Amino acid sequence: MGRSVVRAGAARCPRCSLPPRWCVCDAWPPVETQLSVHVLIHRHEQHRPSSTGKMIARAVGGAVSHTFQRETRHDAATGVNAASLDPDRDVWILHPSGAPMPAAGESADAMRRSDTQILLLDGSWRQAGEMLRAAEGLGRCVRLPDPTPAPSRYWLRDQPEPTHVSTAETLMAVMEVLGEADAAERLRLHFELHVYATLLARGRREMAERYLGHSPLLADAPDVLDRLHHRRIQPGSCDEASQVPLPLP
Repeated sequence: MGRSVVRAGAARCPRCSLPPRWCVCDAWPPVETQLSVHVLIHRHEQHRPSSTGKMIARAVGGAVSHTFQRETRHDAATGVNAASLDPDRDVWILHPSGAPMPAAGESADAMRRSDTQILLLDGSWRQAGEMLRAAEGLGRCVRLPDPTPAPSRYWLRDQPEPTHVSTAETLMAVMEVLGEADAAERLRLHFELHVYATLLARGRREMAERYLGHSPLLADAPDVLDRLHHRRIQPGSCDEASQVPLPLP
């Protein structure tokens, strides 16, 4: 099992929590979408590089992040700033226990992109259940439509069920259902690069190469990969071993 190549106490990016050597926050411009995207991030996720909720907050234009505090209930309660929600627009809370969303092509009458507020829950599955209970009353709980989406590409954590995918993959699926396929594909590139860079920061080079071998990054972002593999950082801010350029698989 690979070990982290990042020394304890090493400098980290304040946005993604990865060391500067592997930071990809500015690889692409933010994804533009008509959806109103909100992410409720469990407080324990706030400083974890693996959080895709944090990735959404920095990669999706206009996305609003909220921090869930266990001891709070509603507004102060959920950690969701009620002032940031439009009371005249529906709120859809994504969770596998919810009612199914309409399938792609059937959702125009049920949910228009410009009238939809999406609330994503970012944390472990236990934490997501806790946040869902706290958010009861904010909106309608829905799940991704059948058929089950493709297996998760979120190689940073194990998923307990095939229907369980990461927060970012959930948003991609919602975008596709609502006819924003281009936005979903742009977000997919942010997501794939996020997972790949985090695997490298963990020292999981072999796994990172296998991940990249099945990634759209090879075809769609060779220049970004080249910059990542050959980047140099200031001496002393990270393990010198992590400065060695990595060849493409």
